[in-house]
Amino acid sequence: MTKIGYAAMLEQFHPTDLLDWAEQSEAAGFSAGFQVSEHFHPWTPQQGQSAFAWSFMGALGQRTSLPFGVAVTCPGFRYHPAVIAHAAATLGAMYPGRFWLGLGAGEALNEHVIGGEWPEIGVRSAMLFEAIEVINKLFSGKVVKHDGEYFTLESAKLYTRPEQPVPIYVATAGPMNAKRTGKYADGIITVGAADEKIAMLWDKFREGAREAGKDASAMKTQLQIHISWAASQEEAERNALTEWPNGGMAFPKQDIRNPEDFANIAKLVQVEHYQNRMLISADLDEHLAAIQGYVDMGFDEIHLHNVGRNQTEFIAAFGAKVLPKLRLA
Repeated sequence: MTKIGYAAMLEQFHPTDLLDWAEQSEAAGFSAGFQVSEHFHPWTPQQGQSAFAWSFMGALGQRTSLPFGVAVTCPGFRYHPAVIAHAAATLGAMYPGRFWLGLGAGEALNEHVIGGEWPEIGVRSAMLFEAIEVINKLFSGKVVKHDGEYFTLESAKLYTRPEQPVPIYVATAGPMNAKRTGKYADGIITVGAADEKIAMLWDKFREGAREAGKDASAMKTQLQIHISWAASQEEAERNALTEWPNGGMAFPKQDIRNPEDFANIAKLVQVEHYQNRMLISADLDEHLAAIQGYVDMGFDEIHLHNVGRNQTEFIAAFGAKVLPKLRLA
């Protein structure tokens, strides 16, 4: 059965407000839990926030009872994989069975702040999967040494760990990494895309799982979709353009370094640029139909991000008029 979750976007909202909305979403029937964004910078200065996700998640676990995870963090620039493993194991020990670790290859927007080289995507992908190897070694609880191509560990051991290792999900939108995700991770995270692209990613994910001797049907499939819903079409369009212009940028964004650069690009974004990328509508039935389409594809979890500031209204409206009408089985 598909579950619907709430995406907590720390680059947009103050963490205290997001804790309130997470609690409200749980009460409203968002049963999958929470995807927590992990940014050093917002996409644009207008978004206005960028709290430390790991601090936020400690509080989130106290305020709510559903699963949650980071979607996604990059193990390899701001954080050595050992630091990610340490943080993840602690949350897993504090909230058994609730925390999952979402990983990705990173974006210069967040990772360039420490300086140094920003490599091409092929190198970053190789770093990601070596980092997963390091993290899994540490999750074993043994004293670990690692001398790899990108990372080194010297006699490291995690003393605070959950009884079962934290599951690792990888965010990917490409076939090679989807296959590697099936081999080396426990689940896949992707964003809304054309049906044929999602089908391709799933096929590669399952192929990788089979090659590793794993049951792909038992592995997690997560989707995050960005939407703009408001009381009027005009407001929904204004919210998209003002609050989430990056959603209308149909090109790779991993190499753009500063929120100010995104703000300059945002001046060129028009409502029509969101077509087939993000649903902008005041019609709840239209949102219901779009979400149902993803449910029918078989995702385990679908996490919704409404891009406007109207989070309380969004949670109430979708909890009352969208979630109860979804055919989730």
